[in-house]
Amino acid sequence: MGNAINDKSSQMEYIQNKMDMLLKVLDTVDPETAGVEEIDRIIAMLDELEEKCKQFRHNWGE
Repeated sequence: MGNAINDKSSQMEYIQNKMDMLLKVLDTVDPETAGVEEIDRIIAMLDELEEKCKQFRHNWGE
């Protein structure tokens, strides 16, 4: 398991890295041949990012 990301700077870096990864995935998807699996993977990545953002938001409120 990875280490906890506790400081705001590291949390923002984490979010930026995840966004970059998502954009790379989107760039590689061929709309002519993409199937449900690709769409499901993108949705899963967005869900994971949303959960992390919620966790970080909670931490920032403390």
